Amino acid sequence: MENFFNQFFENIGEDKNREGLKETPKRVQELWKFLYKGYKEDPKVALKSAYFQGVCDEMIVAQNIEFYSTCEHHLLPFLGNISLGYIPKEKIVGISAIAKLIEIYSRRLQIQERLTTQIAETFDEIIEPRGVIVVCEAKHLCMSMQGVQKQNAIIKTSVLKGLFKKDPKTRAEFMQLLKS
Repeated sequence: MENFFNQFFENIGEDKNREGLKETPKRVQELWKFLYKGYKEDPKVALKSAYFQGVCDEMIVAQNIEFYSTCEHHLLPFLGNISLGYIPKEKIVGISAIAKLIEIYSRRLQIQERLTTQIAETFDEIIEPRGVIVVCEAKHLCMSMQGVQKQNAIIKTSVLKGLFKKDPKTRAEFMQLLKS
């Protein structure tokens, strides 16, 4: 790792021996362990250990769960919030497990479209609800800091499964709940 940073500092014209940079390789290595810890965790295990048999057959919504991820194209952060709604069949998931699922997938190199899809597909596979919807809203620093430099752009993605995909009324109810 130290060789990587020495080369990096040299390439950008920085003095690797400057006081403020001496410990930077170690600090960044620790930061990367945290930022990319999602590779060491299994999202399916996180969900499997947090559900129980339930009697609820109405929509459940976890709204505005914040996340931070890293764009795999530019290695810059993108951040925002994710809302997940589902209609249980037999399993109800602990709410913190939804946040954990989002955390695991977001702590990997990502694109927003894949992040949204992975969350929805894993939830659908493990919990087997009558329907699940995931809506992700994010600001991409790769879009703000370079290229088109649009500071206020928000990207929205969604994935719908089951009743949310088949029934416009179910989808509309979820969207209305997000507004309230």
